[in-house]
Amino acid sequence: MAKNKAAVLKAPKVTWKQDFRRNWPVYCMFIPAVVFMIVLHFIPMFGIVMAFQNFSISKGYFGSEFVGLKNFVDLFTGDQFPIALRNTICIALLKNTLGFIPPIIFALLLSMIENKRFKRICQTMSYLPNFVAAVVVASLVQEFLDQDGPLTMLLTNVFGLENQNWLANNHIPIFWIIYILMGVWQGIGWGSIMYVAAISTVSGDLHEAAAIDGANRWQRLTKITLPCIMPTIMMMFVLGVGLSFSTGYDSIILLYMPSTYNVADTVYTYTYRTAFGAATNYSLSAASGLFQSVVGTVLLIGSNWISRKTTESSLF
Repeated sequence: MAKNKAAVLKAPKVTWKQDFRRNWPVYCMFIPAVVFMIVLHFIPMFGIVMAFQNFSISKGYFGSEFVGLKNFVDLFTGDQFPIALRNTICIALLKNTLGFIPPIIFALLLSMIENKRFKRICQTMSYLPNFVAAVVVASLVQEFLDQDGPLTMLLTNVFGLENQNWLANNHIPIFWIIYILMGVWQGIGWGSIMYVAAISTVSGDLHEAAAIDGANRWQRLTKITLPCIMPTIMMMFVLGVGLSFSTGYDSIILLYMPSTYNVADTVYTYTYRTAFGAATNYSLSAASGLFQSVVGTVLLIGSNWISRKTTESSLF
C-alpha cells in the first residue's frame, strides 16, 4: 500500500525537450550569457599552448615551435620572477589578514547603531570610495604621499619621519602597507555589505534572551552575532584566498615604478610586463599566467577544504 502511494506521489520525469518546450523563453534569455562565456572565457583558453611554445605572432599557434617545459624553466630560474612571487605572497598574506578584518569590524559596528537614519548615512558614505576609478585613487595616493604631500608632511612634522616620496621607497614593507591601506580605505564599506546582510538575518530573539540573562553588548556580539555570521566570513575568506594572486593588479601597475619593482612587482604585473613591456615574450608571459591560474585554483580548493573541515561551512 505504501509503495503504491509513493509511486502515485512520485513526480513524472521531465525530459529536456519537454522542459525546453515549456520554458523556451528562459533558455533564450540564457543564450547571450552562454555566448559571452564561450567567446570571452573558454575560446581564449586555447592560448595556454603558448606556454609550451616558442610563440611567434607571424607563425601563430600551429606554426610556432613546441619547446615543452622550457618556458617554465626560464620562468623559475629568472631573476625577476622569484621576487615577484615573494611580493605576491607577502601582499596576499597582508590582504587576507590586515585587509580582511576591517570590513567585518565595520559591519559589526554598523549593527550596533540604533539610529537607522544615521546608520544608512554611514553605509552610503562608506560605499562611495568603491566607485572611484583606480586611476583617480592612485593619483590621490601619489599626491598625498609625494615629498611635499599632506600625509608626508604630517609624518615628517608630527612623527619625525624622513621627508621623502613614500611610493619611491623600495624598502620592505613600505609599499605593501601603502597598498593594503589604500585597499582598506576604498573597499571597507563595499566589503562589509555581505556581513551586514548576514547580521540582519540573525534572530532578534537570541539577543533579547541574552539581554534578559544579563549579557552585555560585547558578549552578545561575540557569543551570538559572530558565530551566526561565521559561514559568511569563511565564504568570503575562501574567495579572498582564491583571488589573492590576481586581484588589485591595476592599482599596483598605477602605483609602482622601476625603482620599486623589487617590492611592488607581483606575478600578475610581471605577466603583464612580460607580454606588453619593452622586451616582449608572449611564451614566458603565458607560462607565468598559467602558473598563476593553477596556484589560484589550488588555493581556492585548499582553503575551501580547510573551511569545510574546521567550521563545517564551505563555498562548494
